Amino acid sequence: MNAVVDILISASFWAAVIRIASPLILATMGELICERAGVLNLGIEGIMVIGAFAGWMAVYQGLPLWGGVAVAMAAGMLFGLLHSTLTVPFGLSQHVVGLGVTLLATSSASFAYRLMLPEVTSPPKIAPFQPLHVPGLSDLPWLGEALSQTALTWAAFAMAGLVAFMLYRTPLGLAVRAVGENPAAVEAQGLSVTGLRMGAVIAGSGLMAVGGAFLTLSAFSSFFFEMVNGRGWICIALVVFGAWRPGKAVLGAILFAAFDALQIRLQQTPLGAALPYQLFLALPFILSILALILMSRRAEVPAALMVPYNKGER
Repeated sequence: MNAVVDILISASFWAAVIRIASPLILATMGELICERAGVLNLGIEGIMVIGAFAGWMAVYQGLPLWGGVAVAMAAGMLFGLLHSTLTVPFGLSQHVVGLGVTLLATSSASFAYRLMLPEVTSPPKIAPFQPLHVPGLSDLPWLGEALSQTALTWAAFAMAGLVAFMLYRTPLGLAVRAVGENPAAVEAQGLSVTGLRMGAVIAGSGLMAVGGAFLTLSAFSSFFFEMVNGRGWICIALVVFGAWRPGKAVLGAILFAAFDALQIRLQQTPLGAALPYQLFLALPFILSILALILMSRRAEVPAALMVPYNKGER
């Protein structure tokens, strides 16, 4: 018990929590925008993979780090365009299209990697984002170490605030939420349901890809295919956990990150020597499932989520 307490009060633990939560926050905000507009985007896992690859490869080829972020976002938006075209105007199954996009994006990253680096046996490294030194804040005891994060981490939390502001404080956000609840009413106001939904999916997919790019440009310095490791599916669960609200979804991402950081450190304690390591690996997912069950019972699903809409329908 003392070992757990020592972990929870250490600055390095909370620094790891914030770092682990950052890509989840970015991708969760992207998925939340899609679902608020009425589209379930199951392509998130593959979009995160292609974003991680595209951003890393762009930097490896000579672009600056923020250029890599822009390339990753563009790649995600391209797959978002494909997803939204098939699901919104054509009304195809969002489940099938989403899984197809995940497979296509993942295999595209694999093909491009083998094509561009045919002789490479281990992924080359790049110079990733470095922690920022914030005058005054970084010099504080404990808090300075916990908040020693890269620019992309600060951007992730800023993006969560921006998404919340957009959804609840702007006419565009009202239109996005309305199209996920009652698209017929949106059409009656003279707005394009197709345009709003497609725009939400494209923008959301761009954020998902940036979440993937965080792994290669900020958390690590190279690309490998298992690095996303189910984070996309976790982000879908976090949207439900957060009841389709950005603030609660961010808290869910931090909670999952805390479970993940805790299990890594528990493996290095005497408890880790006594129990199978697979139990610790499963811990964050088990605890997240329990939290999801408790929180989702009170969640209100957008009324038109996964419901195709044809112009003129009532």
